[in-house]
Amino acid sequence: MIRILGIVLAVIFAILSFFHLYWAAGGRFGGSAVIPTASGERLLNPSPFWAILVAAALFAAMLVVLGRLKIWGAFVPSWIFYLGTWVISLLFLLRTIGDFRYVGFFKSVTDTNFARWDTILFSPLCLFIGIVAFLISYYEVQERQ
Repeated sequence: MIRILGIVLAVIFAILSFFHLYWAAGGRFGGSAVIPTASGERLLNPSPFWAILVAAALFAAMLVVLGRLKIWGAFVPSWIFYLGTWVISLLFLLRTIGDFRYVGFFKSVTDTNFARWDTILFSPLCLFIGIVAFLISYYEVQERQ
């Protein structure tokens, strides 16, 4: 069961990485909903460089999860995958809580397009990622024979 959840998590990271590469290349789909706004103004204006950097981090997270599942990375010390999944879990659980203003389940600004999508999709997805990363960190995954 942990192995299946981990593979689902790796696929989610791959899809999220792809979306960030798409936005870095100038893609517009979903762009109006993924950046928090205040008074109609975007709070962030990430450059393509930052989108690529986030895509790389998400891809690295996918590799960490696959390494923890012992699907790849036999040449990498296992403590890197172990520690990496704990870090992923912590970061995404913190993202779920948010900044108490614009992001997360406890945000106070709730009347923007981003806030609606954050409540419906982004924060629940971060919670799922945080919980699954915790589970694959906590439970030892047996190598397939």
